[in-house]
Amino acid sequence: MQVPVTDCFHCGQPIPSGAHYPVTIDGDERNMCCTGCQAVATAIVDNNLTDYYRFRTSIGDKPEDLVPEALRQLQVYDAPELQKSFVRDTGSNIREASLILEGIVCAACVWLNEHHVKQLDGVLDFRINYSTHRATLKWDNERIHLSDVLKAITEIGYHAHPFDPGRLESLQKKEKSAALRRIAVAGLGMMQVMMIAVAMYIGVASDMDTGMRDFLRWISLVMTTPVVFYSARVFFSSAWRDLRRGRFGMDVPVSLAIGIAFSASVWATLTGGGEVYFDSVSMFTFFLLTGRYLEMAARHKAGQVAEELVRLMPATATRLRNGEQEVVPVSQLEPGDYLLVKPGEVVPADGVVTEGVSSTNESLLTGESLPCHKRQGDALVGGTVNVESPLTMQVEKVGDSTVLASIIRLLERAQAEKPELARLAEKVASRFVPIILLIAVGVFFWWYLHEPSRAFWIALSVLVITCPCAFSLATPAALTAATGLLTSKGVLTTRGHALETLARVDHIIFDKTGTLSHGHLEVARFQALGDATSSFCKHVAAGLETASEHPVAHAILRLSDNPVAFTNLTAESGRGVKGVYQQKHYRIGTQNFVRELTGCDLPPMATQQPAGQSQVFLGSEDGWLAVVGLADQLRAEAGQMVGELQALGVDVTLLSGDAPPVVAAVAQQLAIPHALGGQLPDGKVAYMRGLLADGATVAMVGDGVNDAPVLAGAPVSIAMGSGSQLAQASADMVLLSENLRQLPFAIHTARRMQTIIKQNFLWTIVYNMVAIPLAASGVIAPWMAAIGMSASSLIVVLNALRLKN
Repeated sequence: MQVPVTDCFHCGQPIPSGAHYPVTIDGDERNMCCTGCQAVATAIVDNNLTDYYRFRTSIGDKPEDLVPEALRQLQVYDAPELQKSFVRDTGSNIREASLILEGIVCAACVWLNEHHVKQLDGVLDFRINYSTHRATLKWDNERIHLSDVLKAITEIGYHAHPFDPGRLESLQKKEKSAALRRIAVAGLGMMQVMMIAVAMYIGVASDMDTGMRDFLRWISLVMTTPVVFYSARVFFSSAWRDLRRGRFGMDVPVSLAIGIAFSASVWATLTGGGEVYFDSVSMFTFFLLTGRYLEMAARHKAGQVAEELVRLMPATATRLRNGEQEVVPVSQLEPGDYLLVKPGEVVPADGVVTEGVSSTNESLLTGESLPCHKRQGDALVGGTVNVESPLTMQVEKVGDSTVLASIIRLLERAQAEKPELARLAEKVASRFVPIILLIAVGVFFWWYLHEPSRAFWIALSVLVITCPCAFSLATPAALTAATGLLTSKGVLTTRGHALETLARVDHIIFDKTGTLSHGHLEVARFQALGDATSSFCKHVAAGLETASEHPVAHAILRLSDNPVAFTNLTAESGRGVKGVYQQKHYRIGTQNFVRELTGCDLPPMATQQPAGQSQVFLGSEDGWLAVVGLADQLRAEAGQMVGELQALGVDVTLLSGDAPPVVAAVAQQLAIPHALGGQLPDGKVAYMRGLLADGATVAMVGDGVNDAPVLAGAPVSIAMGSGSQLAQASADMVLLSENLRQLPFAIHTARRMQTIIKQNFLWTIVYNMVAIPLAASGVIAPWMAAIGMSASSLIVVLNALRLKN
């Protein structure tokens, strides 16, 4: 529709006298009536939405009609209600979101997006995982809005969406479908053109007349045109996007090779002279697309574990209200709601069991394959599966506050952060393409001076055969595969550098309580001292401890399912509990506290205290009844884990705040050569710094708040899954499975990852050092170069996938 020059080109209203708000649209300067129309028109141009003007039939009179739908969709993401589902508010208006990026094809795309977005005022951090095409964005919402960042990404030819597992799956299917269509067109075109090329090669030997040769060339042109303009369009689009921003991506030399070869062939067909390369164009387009498809499938597989975690949470839940059941979306759940979780259903939120007895499968969260028994009062984690019987639960945490959301967030952060090797590889790849373009130009002129008929063909091979993409894939592909494997085993990597550092670890420091031990007291010894039976003494002890909340009381309460019912129960802080049963006084607690009632000394057989145990005594007015030895039980696998670490060449040290005799006894039991007790947090930090000063690479394993300082200061730190949130936030890895034997496995996997990364780099360097001279010397044809380039990237990804085994 043509708008008079006296009216606003955007809204159609008359332009006030003297107003000058120009915007260049499709090469023509258009005037607007106000700054508002100018701003909207500029946004439409910046976001490549000028089709809105080109195809509109009338100018709407409603405000919403004056903004294209695509532009309004970006602004919707600023709505607080919508952001609740995918944005995390970290305080002080600092927000963090996970995004999916469409259009990423190589490392240059990653570099371009990261640098473009990081330059925006208000963006604090932006990282993209090349393997999964997922990005982590952190911004100051007072200085910039999410829609502004999404628009900025759209400006450079890419599209970003808030991460959603359903949408990711849909995008991956769409990506695969489009890739297969391109391959199908290229494959059909290649087969037809190759048959014609064979006829033409035979014709050269049998004196084919010029008319027949020209006819076959025209047929080849018709067959190759869809291959170039449909199948190879993805290369041209990517190359143009890079060149517009002054970058040389992997698709620049590929597009030059295809474009120049096709243009030269068209010219030769039109003029009836020279050589045609239709067969080579269609062939290396097919091979390049096939290689890229295989690489894409391998990338999707590498990120599979993270995607499975995201898909764990169900869409709906059965809520109980006023005795009625109602199915509601999980997004509507609130803390305090009561839910019914049927057998086979996924627990929809974090909470606690209020009714029922069952087991849950937590394997994908913790790596533990055995079901976990659940009864009233036990915690339920969202994303786990109820196995046996119905459970009623009360919701405590929903949405972004759940354990699963925290795990996914930490995993995303780890995969988005780039280790030092990855940053080095990206620098190499970004400089690689310009060098190759210069080499190709030099090779062309050399051959043009010596053998002009081969110059074009050989320069084409040089452009196609190089593979900068493999440099950039070497680290992220291996890192994604390794983090995926460890996550499936219950070892969550939360920092990108963690595995790179873990591979070099030669010394591990362990805390004791909650790390090598379970972190709660258990009855290790129960010895009856008088004539009363052991069973009766346990019932009495449990009955007395019902009046106490001390950790010792919890351990003793587990001795009896039928505790004695006492009267006049009184707990004395630091001493014990006393009460009356059948008109007889009983006491449990310290030796002096019980002696005051018994009036006699402890029998000799009870005076010896085993190392590592604390003792509680039981007595009545008739005398001593029993002695109870309590200890923090060591994890069953701790001893074997220490042996496996030492077999890997890793020194082990135990630092604990417990009494030195207790720590020494534990160290002796586990064969740990170095152990120190009575260590406060600053003492642990000082010890670790001493090791670092001696050149050791140290890993720290702990669980409590008191471990947070040393965890934060260690080169690589590992927190237990049941540890405090502060410890987990300070750690580089979290042992969700609580299985200590996964630590040697994690070190072994990290070392394998480093080996595979080095193999990938070595392969890429050797490949390019061999391939480029062979192509420059004329040994390799363009179609062979296409196979080599695709195979190089594919080998790197497949080698990384060996980590999943």
